Amino acid sequence: MPLGPGLDYFDLNFIGMPGVIAAGLLHGRSGVALVDPGPTTCLATLKSELAIRGLSTRDIRWILLTHIHLDHAAATGSLVAECPKARVIVHERGAPHLIDPSKLLASATRLYGADMERLWGEIRPVPAANIDVVGDSARMDIAGHDVDIAYTPGHAWHHISFFLRDARVAFVGDTAGICRPSGRLVLPPTPPPDIDLEAWRISTERILSWNPDVLFLTHFGPQAAPRVHFHDMWKRMDDWSAKVQASLIREGTDEERARQFDELIVSEISQMTTDEEAKSYARAGRFDFSWTGLARYWRKKNAVK
Repeated sequence: MPLGPGLDYFDLNFIGMPGVIAAGLLHGRSGVALVDPGPTTCLATLKSELAIRGLSTRDIRWILLTHIHLDHAAATGSLVAECPKARVIVHERGAPHLIDPSKLLASATRLYGADMERLWGEIRPVPAANIDVVGDSARMDIAGHDVDIAYTPGHAWHHISFFLRDARVAFVGDTAGICRPSGRLVLPPTPPPDIDLEAWRISTERILSWNPDVLFLTHFGPQAAPRVHFHDMWKRMDDWSAKVQASLIREGTDEERARQFDELIVSEISQMTTDEEAKSYARAGRFDFSWTGLARYWRKKNAVK
């Protein structure tokens, strides 16, 4: 799906898997902006895709981060080292973890363990001088585009989204879920530790208030019919929440509950698509992590009641 003049995107072919991580590209006479450049393990692909378009990392003037999770932002420090004039746009809550990624890496290591290097590669700090923080909202001229920026937590407490007024395209990171290129199956990414469904619903309405024509998902690419898309995501979010809450009152360990949830979701997706596509969604979304994030959310919420 074409995005409009001065806009493009490409598949980062994450660890050899197509259709998992997409990077957005804004370009104009004032330079190039990347939206969610992905992990360092994808840098060779990113550079190759830029070269195909007659560009290089030296042309990068802005790096727009919807949030700092490693699948979206791990390459940022390495890119800034190659293009030291680049401005990194990030929410004020996420900026400290770019400057000093030690806590971010410790949290991610608890999830990924020995797979950290294989999945994400080197995570280099970003110099504070290269970072432009945003709060609740902002408007900027980026690569010749008039860009609105809004705080959109729910998936992560430092999540922001970018709306290009001229193209009517909203770059929404993980706020609109995961939708593989093959179809309309929309899944909510709910890994720990920041899931907040009330905040997420407010963020959904904030994005829809822009009245975008297209949602751009990091996982994966442009999606038309934003209201239908979000409706599908929230229908599945409610279903997953019910499944997670039911699992919490059954006997067993959290590891067993997460594994059973993963198996159940893969089975359900297989019935809607194919076994191979279900496995592709599982690689992109890690349903065991989604169980853990929702379980954490519902336990906290029920403890307050």
